[in-house]
Amino acid sequence: MKNRVLKIATLVFLITAILGCSNTNNRTVKQPNQVNSPPVAENTTNVATRTDKIKIKTETGTDLFELKQQEDGAKLVDGKEQEIARIKSEKSGKVKFKNPADKTLGYVVTEKGSWKLESSQNQGLYSLKKQNNGDYSLEDAGKKLVYRIKSNDKGIEILNPNKQLVYQVRIKEGKTALRNPAGKTVFYTKSSISPIAFTCFGFDVLNREQQAALAYAVNLTGGQ
Repeated sequence: MKNRVLKIATLVFLITAILGCSNTNNRTVKQPNQVNSPPVAENTTNVATRTDKIKIKTETGTDLFELKQQEDGAKLVDGKEQEIARIKSEKSGKVKFKNPADKTLGYVVTEKGSWKLESSQNQGLYSLKKQNNGDYSLEDAGKKLVYRIKSNDKGIEILNPNKQLVYQVRIKEGKTALRNPAGKTVFYTKSSISPIAFTCFGFDVLNREQQAALAYAVNLTGGQ
C-alpha cells in the first residue's frame, strides 16, 4: 500500500514539473514580440522634421518667398507659390541647385567652417568662411573681401570691406528680421533657421537662387 502511494506521489510530482517547464517556455517565446515597435515612432518624427518650411515675409506680412524642406533637399518658391529653384543634397556632399526647367545653376561645397559657391561648371564664385573669433567673411573667387559678418549682443551685422553697415539681422519676439542701416525691416521670418543661414539672404552680390542654396547648406550645419 505504501509503495502504491509513493508511486502515485512521484507521478504527480513529475507531471507538475513537466507542466511548469512548459509554461516557462511559452512565456519565453512570447517575450520577443514585445520589443520591436519603438523605431516606427522615431522614423515618423524624422519625416516631420524634413517637411519644415522657412517662409520669408515683407515688413507688412506679405509672403515674399519660401524654402520648402523636402526629403532630399528643398524647393524655393515665390510669394505666389511659383517655383524658383530646386535644391538637392548629393551623395558627394555637394548641394546642387537647379531652375524649374531642370537646368543646373550651381553648387555649394561644404567643408568645416567653409561654404564655397560654385557655378554650374564648378568654377568658384564666392566663399563664406568662419573666422577664429566666431565672425564670418564672404570672399570672391580671388579671395577679395566682399562682406564682413560680425556678431554682437544685438544680433548680426553685414559690413562692406570699409566696415560700413549694409544690413543687420535682429532676433526679437520670435522673429528673425533683416533690417537696413536705418533699422527698417526689409523682410523677416518666424520659421526656425540658423541666424547665420538667414543672413545669407542679405548678400546682395548673389541672386535669390544662390542665396537660398547657400542658406540651405549653412543651415544644414548650423553655421559650423
